[in-house]
Amino acid sequence: MAAMWSGKSWTDEGAKRRRTTLACGGGAFDELHDELVVSILADVAATANSPADLAAATLTCKRFRELGQHKLVLARASPRCVAVRAKGWSDDAHRFLLRCSDAGNTDASYLLGMILYYCAGNRPAGSELLAQAALRGHAEALYSMAIIQFNGSGGSKDSRNLLVAAHLCAHAAGRGHTDALRELGHCVSDGYGVRKSVSAGRRLLVQANFNEMCAALRAGAGQGVQRPSHECLLSDFGCHHVAAGRARAANGANEFLAEWFATRPAAVAEAAAGAGLRLCSQPACGRPETRKNEFRRCSACGVVVYCSRACQALHWRAGHRTECANANAAGNANANVQAGAAAGGSNANAAASGSGNVDAAAAV
Repeated sequence: MAAMWSGKSWTDEGAKRRRTTLACGGGAFDELHDELVVSILADVAATANSPADLAAATLTCKRFRELGQHKLVLARASPRCVAVRAKGWSDDAHRFLLRCSDAGNTDASYLLGMILYYCAGNRPAGSELLAQAALRGHAEALYSMAIIQFNGSGGSKDSRNLLVAAHLCAHAAGRGHTDALRELGHCVSDGYGVRKSVSAGRRLLVQANFNEMCAALRAGAGQGVQRPSHECLLSDFGCHHVAAGRARAANGANEFLAEWFATRPAAVAEAAAGAGLRLCSQPACGRPETRKNEFRRCSACGVVVYCSRACQALHWRAGHRTECANANAAGNANANVQAGAAAGGSNANAAASGSGNVDAAAAV
């Protein structure tokens, strides 16, 4: 027991006795040992739906505030417990995430890494935190590192490392990350960073579609969700029946990025637009370009850009399929009009030339 509660403020004697000096004004809480209070607070942190839930528990008294900073409590904080919002970002929020990260909380390391990398522009510190979470097996961190490597974010186009990106996707896919599995399927099908195998890539895409379909059906059980047909398993963009009318819940980091860049001052947004930097067109993503033309454009309409194939698939099912078709139809109509006008002009010139020849012949 003494080994479990080792630390600066924890001794063999202090772990056994009751801390009456930090009592909560007298009452039942005085009778609880420190290790029991820490265990209770750790359970609260593990089941909290927001940072406010843990904060409310630690505000009970001075003793709870101190014990709420214990590493065991911070390490067990749930993803929603550390999911601070962009509108509430402050130095206190930064310190809270940093303490959780130092305690070994991979969700806090991932979130703070994304904030520092994309929002604060501190890419070395952000990369270090993302790498820490990835080394501990955090699937979202592994996939985010893969996107950075695919795009060469924070550097030039030549800094891309497709082989490393593909390996990161494989590790994330092995931990159940469906978007990473779909990204890896496209890489294998196209020979993008790995050896090309159309059949193996197709199997990975089918597996990704199947995983997504099963997860959506489990989440929508008893809610009248339309049962998808087998054709969805063969789609490059996943099952459109699953996505109909339902947006996939974004993780805390993507929610923070989307909210951060949606509420940034107009001057900052104009400066980014002037530099030619754009956000991923999948609204729930929030990732910005770190250099001009970093993200890939839609090959059909050329209007929207995506940080990854996964975001392209999500946006396609969310409505870009219709927008892209309309844009192509309008573009083809404009092209036909211009072609017709050019042809009409050529015919008129030819007619004028022919008339001139006739007049010259008559004069002769």
